[in-house]
Amino acid sequence: MATYPTRQDIPPWVKIPEDLKDPEVFQVQTLLLKYLFGPQGSRIPHIEQVSQAMFELKTLESSELTEVLVYGSYDHKLRAKWMLQSMAERCRLRQERGMLRLEEAMKNLELGQCWE
Repeated sequence: MATYPTRQDIPPWVKIPEDLKDPEVFQVQTLLLKYLFGPQGSRIPHIEQVSQAMFELKTLESSELTEVLVYGSYDHKLRAKWMLQSMAERCRLRQERGMLRLEEAMKNLELGQCWE
């Protein structure tokens, strides 16, 4: 059974109906969406235009994850999915490194307080 987008503003580079069948689907941490797409998804139109694809976001019940559906020609949707997954992984790793640095700084502060 095909999943069709609920969006009405389908970009002109997406061919109807063939590009709306069988989207590429992946999940991303909801917290990373702002880093990927900007506040309130402000960068989505630009990323869609550059990738020649169309995105639809669906928050899953857990709300910790959001499902990203990528519509377009076979090549464009695969490339867009790969690009977004790579960007999400890079954001996640940067966030993880930031947390490790924060933990290290907190430990250093705790050690410093012991000597006062």
